[in-house]
Amino acid sequence: MLTRRHLLATAVAAPAILRFGIGTAHAATTLKISHQFPGGTIDKGDFRDRLCRMFAAEVSKRSNGDIAAEIYPNSSLIKTNAQFSAMRKGALDISLYPMPYAGGELPETNIGLMPGLVTTYDQGMRWKKEPVGKALTDFLADKGIILLSWVWQAGGVASRSKPIVAPEDAKGMKVRGGSREMDMVLQTAGASVLSVPSNEIYAAMQTGACDAGITSSTSLISFRLEEVAKSLTSGAGASYWFMLEPLMMSKAIFDKLPKNQQDVLVAVGEELEAFGRKGAQDDDVEVAKVYEKAGAKVSALDAATVGKWRDIARDTAWKDYGAKTATAANLLKLASDVAA
Repeated sequence: MLTRRHLLATAVAAPAILRFGIGTAHAATTLKISHQFPGGTIDKGDFRDRLCRMFAAEVSKRSNGDIAAEIYPNSSLIKTNAQFSAMRKGALDISLYPMPYAGGELPETNIGLMPGLVTTYDQGMRWKKEPVGKALTDFLADKGIILLSWVWQAGGVASRSKPIVAPEDAKGMKVRGGSREMDMVLQTAGASVLSVPSNEIYAAMQTGACDAGITSSTSLISFRLEEVAKSLTSGAGASYWFMLEPLMMSKAIFDKLPKNQQDVLVAVGEELEAFGRKGAQDDDVEVAKVYEKAGAKVSALDAATVGKWRDIARDTAWKDYGAKTATAANLLKLASDVAA
């Protein structure tokens, strides 16, 4: 298993951008890893960026330098919404990508942010070994995507004014929900919605185009939304908003690699899932401290309130999603079978 000391030691040979010479006996396979989140180092910063750097460092070590990687944070290589399509086409190797961002291209991926469907980390992580995990993995592979690391994140709400805790609080507000299905729930609650990736919420709230943004605890911190918010609803204790943000790889690129390199990528990706979960849960706690320090009012969700959001979702978003395609209907049924 990977340990912090082991990864930091490996990182000495693997800074922000990893390169290996091509004049050696075996030229390195250089993979480009892109994501939308702020860049940092292997031991500091947004845990999603750190996970990518740990992944790069460890696959380099285990492959004896046969696999190299270049990290591109802040959507500096490919714009956020284009990354999924680029992987499917083989134009991008790897991305840590919020799955529902692909919903416009493949509506089935919106299962990765179905309000009220996943309500705990244990429940979300069980998907991988349950029939829903196999069905989702097979569907994505058929569409050109390999899942390397399953990463779930709970979310909360940053608001420019009053807190949004219960559904009735959203009435009359302009809110970023994060997926088509979350938007349906918000609209049913009386809100108007704005569809932007999380790295654009700050500007939308700053200009007043958006009153509140729902996103992961990590993004609530990394994108400094406390600077434009007066209220935070924390998802640390309970949440109706869980996003699947896996480390994904282009199947076209993966299939071209020799099996020993494929095995390294799969093994390292799986081992980093524990780091991803800890990073997400640590930020669920940290986000309240950040917003309190900035002077924001912090509110908490409880099971009863989550139930109110889930009831709306079940009658609107779940039904709409399940009617999209046979695959969507099957994914929803299988996911519903995984108890919280």
